[in-house]
Amino acid sequence: MKQVVQNYKSGELALLEVAAPACKAGGVLVRTLFSLISTGTEMMKVSEASLSLVGKARARPDQVAKVVQSVATNGLAATYRKAINKLDSYTPLGYSLCGVVEQVGDGIEDVSVGDLVACAGNEQALHAELNWVPKNLYSRVPTGVDPRHAAFGTVGSIAMQGVRRGEPQLGDVALVIGLGLIGQLVVQLLTASGVRVIGVDPDPARCELGEKLGALACGNPASEQIEAAVAEVTAGHGVDQVYLAAGGSTNEPVELAAKLARDRGRIVDIGKCKLDLPWNAYYEKELEVRFSRSYGPGRYDPEYELQGRDYPIGQVRWTERRNIESVLDLIARKRIDVEPLISHVADFSTAVETYRKLNDGELKAVAVLFRYPDALADVHVQEAILTAPRVAPATKVAKALPLGQPLRLGFIGAGNYASSMLLPHLAEMTDVQLRHVATTSALSGANAQRKFGFAEASTEVDKVLEDPSIDAVFVVTRHSSHAELTRRALLAGKAVFVEKPLALSEKELTTVVEAIEESGNDRLQVGFNRRFAPLLLEARGQFGPRVGAASVRYLVNAGRLEHNSWYNQVESEGSRFAGEGGHFIDTVSWLLGDDPVSVYACATPSGADLQILLRYPDGSTASISYATSGSSGFPKETLDVVADGKVLKFDDFVRASVFSRKKWASSRIPKGRDKGQRAELEAFVRAVRRGSPMPVSLDSLITTTLATLAVQRSLTTGLPVRIEGS
Repeated sequence: MKQVVQNYKSGELALLEVAAPACKAGGVLVRTLFSLISTGTEMMKVSEASLSLVGKARARPDQVAKVVQSVATNGLAATYRKAINKLDSYTPLGYSLCGVVEQVGDGIEDVSVGDLVACAGNEQALHAELNWVPKNLYSRVPTGVDPRHAAFGTVGSIAMQGVRRGEPQLGDVALVIGLGLIGQLVVQLLTASGVRVIGVDPDPARCELGEKLGALACGNPASEQIEAAVAEVTAGHGVDQVYLAAGGSTNEPVELAAKLARDRGRIVDIGKCKLDLPWNAYYEKELEVRFSRSYGPGRYDPEYELQGRDYPIGQVRWTERRNIESVLDLIARKRIDVEPLISHVADFSTAVETYRKLNDGELKAVAVLFRYPDALADVHVQEAILTAPRVAPATKVAKALPLGQPLRLGFIGAGNYASSMLLPHLAEMTDVQLRHVATTSALSGANAQRKFGFAEASTEVDKVLEDPSIDAVFVVTRHSSHAELTRRALLAGKAVFVEKPLALSEKELTTVVEAIEESGNDRLQVGFNRRFAPLLLEARGQFGPRVGAASVRYLVNAGRLEHNSWYNQVESEGSRFAGEGGHFIDTVSWLLGDDPVSVYACATPSGADLQILLRYPDGSTASISYATSGSSGFPKETLDVVADGKVLKFDDFVRASVFSRKKWASSRIPKGRDKGQRAELEAFVRAVRRGSPMPVSLDSLITTTLATLAVQRSLTTGLPVRIEGS
């Protein structure tokens, strides 16, 4: 296998071919997917190695002291040979990675082969294709976490241990000096803890990043801006804690800390900076100085790190491993975001050149990852990725309609679904006025006008979109036109109700999002009606709140299509599941209260029947069986939800029951299957009339659309598809 090594005497860096480590008892053999370069600690080592012997001695006076002591004990010649031998040996680099368990050693029961793990240790989690990692230095990666992000587990735990040493409380104000990799993570962890943060760094780009990640203000330590910001936020008292995440030989960080800390404030040293404490300044304020030792309790204890002897949680709440687990959990729940910290991802084969560019300043980076392409190609956890287009906040504030004014609607399309499931309900609403219907056929428009009372009917879409008297537009056409008509309606400033699907491709979805950003208009609803179904709402209420992960099983007995159905026009209108699958994904996501992070699909040889597995951030899973080969006599939709010792059973909008301490069953069989269309329309009309938030968030609509598209991607590649949120 290959491993990055360095000769501290010559400064040489090499990608060396070495023997693979054995899988010993008490640990696991991990094949690396991504390893993280610490641009602070590691680059300090690389930089020191390029110095002369005198320069090395100046950089490491602690080691010089050891040499002097050895000379006194062993003599000059023996000490020289020993020192040169140590300097002239290859040493490893790296200490934070994410990989896949390839082999499990004796005594290990908490992970299995194939599991994704984050690993720590400057002798275990190295920049190498394979690493043996003892039990207390790895942690299983939660479902849905990107392996690139999981590679930050160790570095994140260093920042977390520093924050724990500061003992912040809700409402505190903290100063973070140094906005490199550790500093940016400290900013996010403090912000997530309810602490107001001010950052300091001489690099304007890092200051800008710190503000994006939650800091109230960031600036150059030499400017008056920071002192003014601290005075304003703290009413002149000074900050409660200062976190030193800076490096270098200057004493400015500790001097600035004393200047801006409050009386009896706390200073926490996380990085490696000069600590020549100005006695008067620290004495007069009685400042408390604390050190944060690496990843947390257990660090440097061989019994903990190598022999796997954990500390009892009642005695030591946060150990190395528990800190890493906490960081991964925060990443999974999107409480901290490491994606903006990734400046560069390099193939492992270019490791030496990447280090050179970093050391020479050619590559400016907060964090750099090594990617191991061979491992990514081989392991079964490889995933395709669909990334939701970024949605900028709407720039136009939705206004309520004048009191007493009806909501004036335009319809584009008036086919069977619109005429049977939407228009009958809208025509009965006294606060709605049907203004204009545009259809491809003049006759279908005339029929809609006659049946539902539209003021006008035409075959011209532009007349609907350009009519300033129309407040909202319904797009109820064939699937291939949905995204384009939605885009145009949004740009025209209309609220939009579009039947599913919103889009048939990522490109189409992007055009819709771009229209929202260009127009500042985010008044959009997709026709996902099942979440509004009264019987399903009642059943969810009877099931009650959920604590643990859930398992959902959803059988859709879709049945066969008529041979002349336009749903069969796959090339122009997309697959059948692409057209209606969003219904079922949205229903599951609504039941679970979150959006999916991963989709995997497989099909029967004919491709007619699909099995879809969805994974959610909290570990919940849902399987959707979309079958076209079943009996028409069997119910179309049956759904089970299992969690917390409870089961919800739902039978095709006719019956529902919940099995818990007490069984609940729906009281009677309804006259018809109410799938929520009327309630959905009422919610849309109410939101547009009042200027209130739309019934379903834009992020959820986008993610559901992506998850629907991911089914075809998974079928094509045979791989899970990870969904990255908007």
